[in-house]
Amino acid sequence: EVQLQASGGGLVQTGGSLNLSCAASGFSFANYDIGWFRQDPRRERDGVSCISHTDGSTFYKESVKGRFTISIDKAKNTMTLQMNSLEPEDTAVYYCNSDGLWGQGTLVTVSS
Repeated sequence: EVQLQASGGGLVQTGGSLNLSCAASGFSFANYDIGWFRQDPRRERDGVSCISHTDGSTFYKESVKGRFTISIDKAKNTMTLQMNSLEPEDTAVYYCNSDGLWGQGTLVTVSS
């Protein structure tokens, strides 16, 4: 079965850190671009960061630049999003996506 499994969300105070993981089964991250999106009830799902499978180039939403880092471990077929200096505005359900396939989402809550 082809699927993505996101994990690592939780409750953290402002300024704290979380590390999100996305594990793939049934396909390889080595062959597809992959990224993180997030959505809270007030907004549409929004792209946060993505990484190219060809050259490893990355993209970050302006508001997370310098705070979030995306990476891939091809050997483990997992993607991570290291999130530092978290702010209440980062509160959302975070989803991983690759080639149109969505993971189930993991909730990140940042308290002020």
